[in-house]
Amino acid sequence: MTVHIIEDDYGVADALATLLGGVGHDTVCYPDAESFFEAAPPAAGDAVIVDLGLPGLSGVQVVRWLDEMRNPPRVIVISGQSNSSIRSIISELRPVVFLRKPLSEELIVPHL
Repeated sequence: MTVHIIEDDYGVADALATLLGGVGHDTVCYPDAESFFEAAPPAAGDAVIVDLGLPGLSGVQVVRWLDEMRNPPRVIVISGQSNSSIRSIISELRPVVFLRKPLSEELIVPHL
């Protein structure tokens, strides 16, 4: 399984890649949705971690695009925003895992 990390904060993306690589996952990082869309799409057995607060195209747009795939990957939405503002944003999406920053191995790994 490959974990695709779409996060504009290099420090967060690097920390996630290091953490997930340490537990045996291949990772690919993208600084924005546009570069993710330019790459080969994720496989059904992959996972995508996407920050809602991306520059340019939003994390919500990424989740909607993934949801339209024939065999979508698992999706984990991350954000540093408050739970109430996040709930209103993701309520219109298919059910996804939502995790607030800061993140830890104990929070992320069970959802992969």
